Amino acid sequence: MAVGTNSGADTGKEVPALAGVPLLGSLFDLKSDSLGTYLRAQHRHGDLVRITAGPPGMRAELYCVFSPAGVQQVLASDAARFRKDNHFYQEVRESFGNGLLTSQDEDYLRQRRLVQPLFTRRRVDGYAEAVAAETDAVIASWGAAPGGVVDVSDEMMHLALRAVARILFGTDVEATAGVVAECFPVITDYVLRRGYSPANVPRHWPTPGNRRAAAALDELYGVCDRIIAQRRSAGAGAGAGADAGAPGEDLLTLLAAARSSDDGEFDASELRDQVLIFLLAGHETTATSLCFALHLLARHPEEQDRAREEVSRVLDGRTPGAADLDRLPYLTQVLKEAMRLYPAAPVIGRKAVAATRIGEHTVPAGADVILAPWVTHRHPDYWPDPDRFDPDRFTPEAEAGRPRYAWFPFGGGPRACIGQHFSMLESVIALAMVLRAYSFEAVDTEVPVGAGITLRTNGPARCRIRRLDTP
Repeated sequence: MAVGTNSGADTGKEVPALAGVPLLGSLFDLKSDSLGTYLRAQHRHGDLVRITAGPPGMRAELYCVFSPAGVQQVLASDAARFRKDNHFYQEVRESFGNGLLTSQDEDYLRQRRLVQPLFTRRRVDGYAEAVAAETDAVIASWGAAPGGVVDVSDEMMHLALRAVARILFGTDVEATAGVVAECFPVITDYVLRRGYSPANVPRHWPTPGNRRAAAALDELYGVCDRIIAQRRSAGAGAGAGADAGAPGEDLLTLLAAARSSDDGEFDASELRDQVLIFLLAGHETTATSLCFALHLLARHPEEQDRAREEVSRVLDGRTPGAADLDRLPYLTQVLKEAMRLYPAAPVIGRKAVAATRIGEHTVPAGADVILAPWVTHRHPDYWPDPDRFDPDRFTPEAEAGRPRYAWFPFGGGPRACIGQHFSMLESVIALAMVLRAYSFEAVDTEVPVGAGITLRTNGPARCRIRRLDTP
């Protein structure tokens, strides 16, 4: 019988269960430290573990898949059996719309076909100048840092938001970045509370939490709808190769102009959904990768010096561009290792729509399935001394010796992140520029984190910075 096609007749071995407390199972463990709970489950019971949480009648059963082979089944080879139908995705969908992250079936395929031409390597490479400009602005602001200390978590969030807003909205970046920075935390916290709660009051009830979230959504939707209407009324064309910040050349204008004979075009509501998803996925994920790349380099001066030497040698004082990605292999390895240790999407959920054999066990139809890059990226079978920072894990030779899904910060299969090249482009350019301008020494040697929609820092990630004489 082929792996991944079992209909349930041969259920295999019983899926081991993580022990919890009577009646509530692992509810409190998941609420207080979900990432640590998933790690403990893998260490104690292996690569497929069942975790129960909640009281009888509202109990969730999570089937956690930790092996690269199992991850590949869920995301790629058996992807049709695992859908984004779970409670958490529904909450994301209701706040951030039915864009590429949350849509399914024909909606998703149509959206992907319309959006794909805007994320070709050539098109994305054209965003490098906008990223460099926003990075320059952040570097300049650090000259006034009190005591020469910056919180790289806050600073990289600001940089990534400004960059993606500029690429999306062009000359309207000033009108949008502030609204997004103010409204997104309110909305994401609201989604998290509802997404992880077994029961919620209806969204239309006038509770304080509902009213705060509704006000933030109204403000965010309003600014997006206003700019979309302006683009539509202006009828701006989409030329090729121009600055992403120029009128008519931002990503929103290109999205508004995207059409095909088979798929039509996006209406105003669909455009807003795509914009909100790009804002969500496009700034928090990249900010996380940059934050922890700097945090790790600040704790490891030899690796920091090695990365800076490569940047200085390759760039020789000029501003980095898209062509430099392939010329900065060690810097890329640093980023990949940061994304291994601190994946921006530390947990990925799916709903099994058919019983599926994974290894020696069967995941039943209807089960909530958890993939955890946080755990798989630390799997001792593929990552010796897994908590150690070592960018040389990502030399071409080392990568070739590991399974494809031992490292999957951008997901995989038919729903792999469409923006992964943009994320790497932005991260390499920004990291090269800040390392050339400043040295970093960790003030906070440990940064607590937790799983939100993306990985969240639960404390500061401060670094002491020193301006360098290099150009």
